[in-house]
Amino acid sequence: MIAILGTGKMGEALLSGLLRAGARPGEVLATARRAERAADLRERYGVQVVSNVEAAKTADTLILAVKPQDMASLLAEIAPHVPGDRLVVTAAAGITTSFVESRLGGEIPVVRVMSNTPVLVDEAMSVISAGAHASEAHLERTENLLRPVGKVLRIPESQQDAATALSGSGPAYFFYLVEAMVDAGILLGMPRAAALDMVVQSVVGAAIMLRDSGEHPVILREAVTSPGGTTISAIAELERHSVRAAFLAAIEAARDRSRQLAAG
Repeated sequence: MIAILGTGKMGEALLSGLLRAGARPGEVLATARRAERAADLRERYGVQVVSNVEAAKTADTLILAVKPQDMASLLAEIAPHVPGDRLVVTAAAGITTSFVESRLGGEIPVVRVMSNTPVLVDEAMSVISAGAHASEAHLERTENLLRPVGKVLRIPESQQDAATALSGSGPAYFFYLVEAMVDAGILLGMPRAAALDMVVQSVVGAAIMLRDSGEHPVILREAVTSPGGTTISAIAELERHSVRAAFLAAIEAARDRSRQLAAG
């Protein structure tokens, strides 16, 4: 039995992914703060929506998906009801395994996960790190939960804040870039729908090339960049506006914010 405690946007994305991967609704519990949200989850997915305490008592695997600022109160609520043989998976930005372990007490195995919203289309990037009491078997169990909805990578927990900034928030950077490119198409006289089609297909194709070719992105970019051509003119303008430096600073800022969330 798996329980998702805090079925907001990411919690629901994980829930739907588990069900698409073959989990039966009767094998998954969810919790929700509001009654109308609970009713919506029951109707949409056919899962049982229970209290946090009941979920903690019942499920073998607990996925904690509440917002970082709500994690301490959730742990205080469920700590007396979590047996030592449970696997606890924390999926909130900035929340460390030691933070969870210290509040649950005992030697409960905890695995930290950062996933992202492409879990909705089974193309998530999930990174996992073991806590002090989590074994190889616990890591494998977590991987088996996440692998059907995307790629899973093990990293040291010291890299989790960077992963949050890079892949956890990564889809938002991508959507921001697509939005800007579509606006550029409109500026050049393209209808919005046509501009969106062209940009989306271009980036999907480029992403598949990058994933499947095994080539470094510099090599693929250079293959499009002819001497004196249109692409190098665009690249030069991007460099003039320090777009590369802006991305570095933005992702560093996201990493720093993840650390702040952990500090409370």
